This record gives sequence, C-alpha cells and structure tokens, in this order.
Amino acid sequence: MAANNVAIIGAGLSGLALALALHKQSIPCTIYEARSASLDIGGAIMLSPNALRILDALDIYDKIKPRGFEFTNLYFYTDKPLDTYEFGDREKYQYDALRIHRYELIDVLLTAVKEKGIPIEYGKKFTRILTESETEVTWEFEDGQTAQAACLVGADGIHSRVRKYLYPDLEPRFTNAVGVTAAVPTSQLTGTEAYGMPVTIMNPEHGAFVIAKQLPDGSEVLIGKQKRAAELDREGWNKLLNDKQWCIEFLREGAESFPEIVQSSVSNIPLNKINLWPFHMVPKLDTWASKHSRVVILGDAAHAIPPTAGQGINQAFEDVYIYALILSKCQQHNLEQGLKVWQKGRQERVDRVLDLNAQIDARRMPKNPQATPSDLDTKSFDLAWLYSPNFDEMAESWLAGVGIV
Repeated sequence: MAANNVAIIGAGLSGLALALALHKQSIPCTIYEARSASLDIGGAIMLSPNALRILDALDIYDKIKPRGFEFTNLYFYTDKPLDTYEFGDREKYQYDALRIHRYELIDVLLTAVKEKGIPIEYGKKFTRILTESETEVTWEFEDGQTAQAACLVGADGIHSRVRKYLYPDLEPRFTNAVGVTAAVPTSQLTGTEAYGMPVTIMNPEHGAFVIAKQLPDGSEVLIGKQKRAAELDREGWNKLLNDKQWCIEFLREGAESFPEIVQSSVSNIPLNKINLWPFHMVPKLDTWASKHSRVVILGDAAHAIPPTAGQGINQAFEDVYIYALILSKCQQHNLEQGLKVWQKGRQERVDRVLDLNAQIDARRMPKNPQATPSDLDTKSFDLAWLYSPNFDEMAESWLAGVGIV
C-alpha cells in the first residue's frame, strides 16, 4: 500500500496493537481516542500462545511477561474433577498462558507507541464518515473538526461508531447476562489443595463460580459468576454499576452449596475490587470493509466471541496483526481483494473458535447431571491450529492463493 496515513479509531488494546503492527510494516498511522486517556478498566485478561506470539513479534511479550501470572491449564469441577482445558504450554506452543491486568498491558503498549513516535490524539470522538473515494476517506469528530486518511480502522469495540457507516441499523444485542467479578487475596482462600488453578466449579442450581490467580506472584485471585439481567437504559446501567453492594450479595448467594474454597473466597470482598461486564453480541457480518475498502472494522467491532474458550482479545490481536501484513502487501489497485482474503481467512478462524466454544460447552454442561468423568468425552482438544500458527506465513499463503505476492 502507498505510504499514506492510516487512522485508528480507539486507543484500547486493539487500537494500540494495530498501531505497533502498522509501524512494524512501515505504514504511518495516527490513533484517535474519544476519552482523555486509553481505557484500562475491566480487570485481568487471559492471553494464549497465539496472541503472545503476536505480542512477541511486536516486542511487547518480554515486557509484559514479568507483569502477569503464567499458567498452563484451566480446570473444571462439579463435586469432582470434570475437565481440563489447555490454555498454553511453553514446550508445545513456545508460550505458557499469561493472565495480566488490562492496565498493565495498556501501559506497555502505550509506552511502545509513544517510544515509536506514533501520534495519539485524545478527546477526539469520531461521529461519522463524510466522504469515501477510491484513495481516501474523510470523517468528522464531535467537536466539528474533520480529518482525512488513506484508510480508517474502527478498533472501537462492540458498540463501534465506525461500524454504523457499514451497518447503520445494527445494534449489539444484549445477551441478558452480566459477569460479576471481584479480586481478593489468595491467602483468604482455604480448601485449595484439591483444585488446580484457574478453576471453574459448576453447581446445578447456582451455575459456575470462577477462581483465577493473578498478579505475577499469584497473590490475588479473581472470583466471579454470571448473572441473568434484563436490558437497561443508560441511567439504569449507571445505577447498577455504581451500586456495588448488590454484587457482593450476588457473589455470596448460594455459596453454602459450593465447596470450602468458594465459601472462603467470598468471606471478605472489597468494594473497590468489583467489576461488572455486560455481555453483548453482534451477528455474523457479511463484510468488515466498506465499498472502496477505505473503512474497516476489526476485533469486537467486527465479531463477538463468547468467553467460553477465552479467545476474545486473542482473536482481536490476530485481526490487527494480519490486517497490517495484508495492507503492507496490497497496492491501491488490489486493496479490495486483499481485504476480502483477510476477512475470509480471519472469519474461518473465528468460526473454528465458535465451534470450539460449542464443544467445550457440551462437555462442561452435560445433559446428564449425574455424569461422571468416565461418562464424558475428556479427550484432549487438538489446539495446535489455534496456538501454533505462523501468522506471517499465513498471510502470505492467503495472498498467494489469489495471485497477490
């Protein structure tokens, strides 16, 4: 692609990683963020080897590794061991999994962006696309100012404003579920001897309770459950988010039906360590790019992945890294074809993750509540396709398949 500026809407994890990926390909870019700083709320996230390989290629992995908690497996129990799911393995995939606070990852990405001289403009709320041609796009901010770039990328999340240009009537659908989580000291837990970590303990009446170590030394754990909830307006959500006492009551609800490890984890819950996460989804989209290929959406703006296999942010990192590779190979006359190849290849991987989610759900929620581990399919998943790809070679093969080299 011609060396013209790419505009990135959103300075969250996807936007910052995209800026570094574009810089690696010598493509200039500018980040525009509506807030006064990068959004760093939301607690810790889990990064699997596919995302860590990308962050390593962007010279980020070695900086975040000391800031997170490394682990290999996720464990699932009822009143007995139910299933084990591999989330990383240094010997097999070159990386263990890493659980890291979002603000820590944002800090490292933001520092790298600034060190490379990539401009970020805060307080610039994107409102609408004004014009798009075969060579550039013009848009407007809420303050009335306008700007131009060769391409504009919406890395602005599931409630994407950029997506409105492609799908004016599409609204994310609330799934009627909210994740309620808190962080407590690991030393508070008792009865931990029987459980691997991170652990999800299933209860037929009260659902799943999650406990996951975090911080580099594992001295803190996230605890959490999902709550059914009705759709609320903005005022309702603000009230719900600002009144955290109900969260403590919900996390403690039914604790006596869970084992000792859960009961001890909810015995003391600090109000300032509580997070809420309403779950939304978007339908499968026909296209992630505009007519002239100058406007693109990616990450949560383009596809919503349920948290079952923990691949949401991991797939977003794949989106941005491969987008930058495709952009670097495509001149103006074949950009449209290149982006079609990018979306097709990325959608195929997202679809495989969704299939994996379904397989995991079927194993973790057996139809027979009296099922024992011997009754279930406990064969290890083959995850090499997910955790081990060479993304540079992947992009090259996609392009070669349509004659772009």
